[in-house]
Parts: sequence; C-alpha cells; structure tokens
Amino acid sequence: AYERRFPTCPLIPMFVASDTVNEYKSEDEAIHVIERRCKLDIDAPRLLKKIAGVDYVYFVQKNSLNRRERTLHIEAYNETFSNRVIINEHCCYTVHPDNEDWTCFEQSASLDIKSFFGFESTVEKIAMKQYTSNIKKGKEIIEYYLKQLEEEGITFVPRWTPPVACKLESSTSHTRRPVSPAINIPDSATKEGLNNKELLNTSSSPSEPTAGTPDDKLDADYIKRYLGDLTPMQESCLIRLRQWLQETHKGKIPKDEHILRFLRARDFNIDKAREILCQSLTWRKQHQVDYILDTWNPPQVLQDYYAGGWHHHDKDGRPLYVLRLGQMDTKGLVRALGEEALLRYVLSINEEGLRRCEENTKVFGRPISSWTCLVDLEGLNMRHLWRPGVKALLRIIEVVEANYPETLGRLLILRAPRVFPVLWTLVSPFIDDNTRKKFLIYAGNDYQGPGGLLDYIDKEIIPDFLGGECMCEVPEGGLVPKSLYRTAEELENEDIKLWTETIYQSASVFKGAPHEVLIQIVDASSVITWDFDVCKGDIVFNIFHSKRAPQPPKKDSLGAHSITSPGGNNIQLIDKVWQLGRDYSMVESPLICKEGESVQGSHVTRWPGFYILQWKFHSMPACATTNLPRVDDVLASLQVSSHKCKVMYYTEVIGSEDFRGSMTSLESSHSGFSQLSAATTSSSQSHSSSMISR
Repeated sequence: AYERRFPTCPLIPMFVASDTVNEYKSEDEAIHVIERRCKLDIDAPRLLKKIAGVDYVYFVQKNSLNRRERTLHIEAYNETFSNRVIINEHCCYTVHPDNEDWTCFEQSASLDIKSFFGFESTVEKIAMKQYTSNIKKGKEIIEYYLKQLEEEGITFVPRWTPPVACKLESSTSHTRRPVSPAINIPDSATKEGLNNKELLNTSSSPSEPTAGTPDDKLDADYIKRYLGDLTPMQESCLIRLRQWLQETHKGKIPKDEHILRFLRARDFNIDKAREILCQSLTWRKQHQVDYILDTWNPPQVLQDYYAGGWHHHDKDGRPLYVLRLGQMDTKGLVRALGEEALLRYVLSINEEGLRRCEENTKVFGRPISSWTCLVDLEGLNMRHLWRPGVKALLRIIEVVEANYPETLGRLLILRAPRVFPVLWTLVSPFIDDNTRKKFLIYAGNDYQGPGGLLDYIDKEIIPDFLGGECMCEVPEGGLVPKSLYRTAEELENEDIKLWTETIYQSASVFKGAPHEVLIQIVDASSVITWDFDVCKGDIVFNIFHSKRAPQPPKKDSLGAHSITSPGGNNIQLIDKVWQLGRDYSMVESPLICKEGESVQGSHVTRWPGFYILQWKFHSMPACATTNLPRVDDVLASLQVSSHKCKVMYYTEVIGSEDFRGSMTSLESSHSGFSQLSAATTSSSQSHSSSMISR
C-alpha cells in the first residue's frame, strides 16, 4: 500500500514526481531497498521562491523493507539548499509485539536552518506547517491505498519464508487467514510526543465508544445569554473540558467563554483543544498575563507614537479597535522599545479586548466573544517592510494566534496601497485559515461604496480621518525621534527587568556556561523545592552535593561568545578542577527539559553541606558538527541565538516537618510565547514531529 504512492501521489499535491536512483534486493528477497529522488512543489510565498531562485525542491528518500523482521524503514533528507537547511525525516512501520493484527507507525523529523537569505523564521514556519499537514494526511493516504487493494481483491499477503522452507512446504496446503478491513481510529487514540505514534487496528471488533457525557447540563438561559447557540455535543465538550481543568489544573480556571474559544478553534476536538489550552494557561502563568492590565503601564513612547486604540463598537456590538498602521513608525518603535515591550503592549490590548467583550455582553444582552479590528494602511510604504519590524510583527501574530483564538470577529483593511501585496505575501502563511476568512480588504476609497464600512459600522461612529463625523482619539503616530533609540544592550537589560518583577529570578544558560545556584543545608532531611520555566532553548537540570563550599560565584564572560552576561544572570560555582565523584556527587538523575516546559520538583536532603542546582545547555545532535565553521555560523554564535537558553526559577528550602505533599510529579507543558520559542535569527533549529507534553 505504501509503495503505491510512487512515482507520484494525487493525494499529495506537493509531490510532483520521483525517479528511482538506486535499488537493491537480497538473494532470498528478504531485503528490498529503493532510493528515490523526489520533486516537491512547496507551498511557499512566490516572493520567497523568487528570492531563493527555485520553483521546486528535491528530497532523497530511502525505503528499506525487511520481510524477515517485518519492518519498513523510510529515511528522507533534502538535497536542495542542503548547505543552508538540513532536514531529516525517519518513519517506521512495524508489527506490534503483543498483537500481530496491529501495525505500529512511528515518525520523527529534525529541522536545522543555518541561514536562508534573511528569511530563516519564514522558512521554519513554512516547513513546520507543511510537516504538520503531512502528519495529518499520512493515515488518510495509507487507508486510501489499503481500500484500493481490497477493491482489487488483494486482502492478504503471505508471510515471507526462507527459499528452502518454501520448497519443503510447497506440497502442503496453506490455510490463508483473511484480514479484516481497516477501521478508522479516533483522534484520541493518537499519542503525541517527540515521535508521532499511531496504531492502525485491524481487528474486527468495533472500537469502544468514548466516555459518556457528564450528567450535569448547562442552564439554557445561561447558554443563550453568555455563550450563544450550542449543540448538545458542543455543550458536552465544554462541560467535560471544564471538569478536566477543575480536577487537574492548579491555577486560575478560565471562564466558559474562553474555554469555548479554544474548542471552536479546534472544531470541538477535546484532545486538541485541551492541548493548546494547557499551553496557553502555562504561558499566562509564566508571564503574569492575568495581571498585565493592573501591573504594567505602557512606556510614554507607546502612548505617543503607537497609532492604535479602542473606538466604540460595530453594528454587531463587537468592540472596535482602530489601527492606523500606515502612520506608524514600526522601525522607530522597535529601535526605541524592543520587541518585548511592543509584544507586551499588544498583549494588554488583547486583554482589554476580552474585558470589553464581557462588558458588551452585559450591555447588549447577548454573547459577544470577539472584536472587530479596523486597519488603515494610508501611508504604508517600503519602510514598513524593514526586516526586524516584519519579524516583530510575525512574532506578535504567532503569540496572538496561539493564546487568543477566535477573538477576531472581523478585520477591515482599508486604503491598501500597491505595496500591500508584498507585506501580505510575507504575513499570510502565519495566519490561521479560519482567521484569514474574516479579512475584508479595500483598496483606495472602495470602503466608501456598497459593501464597505457602512455595512459593518454605524455612520455616526466612522472616524473623522476616514471621512466620518466621529472624532477619533487614536494617536496619529508619526516618526519616533532618534534620540529615543536605545542600544541592544539597554534593551536586553530591560527585558531582564521585565521578567524579574515577580519572585522568580531570570537566568541565561550558554553553551559551556551553565547557571548554578548554591543552597546550604544545615539540617539533614530538609526539603529543597524548585519551580522553573524553560523560556528559551533546551536545558539539562542537575542537582549536586558537596561537603566543600565552592568559591564565590563568578559572572560568566561567555568566552566563545565574546559578550558579557547582562545583569549578572549567569553564575558558575563548580570549579573546573573539581572532579565528579571526588569533590562533588550527583544526587538526582539528570532531567532534560524542553523549551516551554514548566517543571516543579523537590529533593529530600540526606546530608548537610552544600547543594548546587544546575541548569546546563542541552546540545542537540547536528549533522554537520565536524565541518569547519562558516560565516553564517560565526555570526549566529555572536548573536547568541542558538547557543543561549533562558530559565525563570524559584527555589525554597523547607523543613521536613513543614513539607506537605510531593512535588516530584514534574508536570510540564509547552509555552506558545514567541519570544521564548526557537530563535529566528541567522541560526535556528527545531526538532519535532509534534508538540511534547509530559
């Protein structure tokens, strides 16, 4: 069934053609290896293809069938741009060890972007989007060809036997056991982790029904007043997800309206909605988003030059946000504030939007769960396509898409100039398809005609700068004075301040320069507890014990990076001459923590002395680690992008008599916060086939 997708597959539109470049068969026909060169038409913006100078990309795929061990291994790597981008994929079909009627499928991939004409982030997003789409279609494609074989009368393939055994058994009759038709596997059967694993169950017994819906029902008046029309299935999904949160989530439980947004974003698939909701709740906890409106005041530069603000509501009662993007100096704002302040301001806008939706629900007596955004592009030109500004915009879109789903009811884009298609080409691949359907784009003065603004906004509140009668208090923007520009070092220090306003401390972890915290224990049987979030990169967490006091902490000079650690947030305690097992010992097994994970744990001390908590850079295996350094790699190391990790942590020592419960479950989930996601400078690396959640 798998071989039928070659030389091309109509179910995979991007798979244009393939040629066999090498083939091997063993004498006993147990081993069959085919190597093909595959031609792919990647779904990428035309502008990016033009810059790269290619229309198609080529991959080499090697399929190794072992009939003796009943396995099929599939390996693929990119041939095009292999000096800039390294892609490796591995898939494996095997027989389940406990049930021969089951086929196991395992898939994993790695992506390492060294450099790509300054569009590393764009390429990474396109690759991950394409790969995720392929994972979803994999089962559909194999079932299509299985059904095709059944229609041709092929329902059984005899087991391979050695040639000699075949001759001995040729005179005896074989009883062929028919294979039951394949059945669909519910989404909940898919186990997502670092590998995407799937069981294709071909047993004849029907799949077990999912757990019954809860007995309790939502009040009909409450649904109509605050949630809108829900089918019984949708209501059941909401109740079940809310109950799961109440039983397992230790933090603030979101309101039903917010839970419903995540369910709608995933078409009421509970497993998928629960995954993205948990990621978002972790992200909100990490960055204190629930308190941003009360605790954070936007810098004066934003108040003066950010040309956006709330302005009444549309005809459906949705809060209306007006953004005069064409009048805004994006380059000046990024240079004066940095991406983090801009991102935080956008978060405060979204939090204010949620608050206004609640208020309008009460005012209009019907559920209002989204807002309308009016974007005026008058004045947009090539200076708005400044690369760092576009990068900041893409990161902001990523965060909003992940944590505020189904909040945009409608987006009205007015006075789109001729340069707009260029910006749209770069931005549109990062916007969810459902969100994109809510966009209405008007060129020139088309918004004044039929089907224009008057269809969505009352005449009385159309802003004056659009020819209306209502005075709009949104700032006019303008150029940010260069005297307000700040250096990269100042912005980095400011970022550290932003993330250390709570009891959590911030630390940077570099390749070859771990961050270490010293805890002195006087009474044995004390309990060391910790709570940390891996904000950027992957780290290894260790705990050591020593009877000797380490030397006073020293700030890391980041030797290889030639950059001093800002704010003194990288401390190393273990002397380089110390030997593990002689001068200090490991008291817990190393724990590898992935980017975005939140980890809590505890350790009961056995001896007094000095305990060292260490966060160490976790190196991912790379395909070209032995190559001589290239210019791109040197620049990447200077930017401390792929060699820098960030953690936020809190530690406490508790007497054993005061310790209640155990914190060693090490619960964790991913953060969708884009500043803390994979680096988007000249060197970025991802290793994923699907999100991991422990």
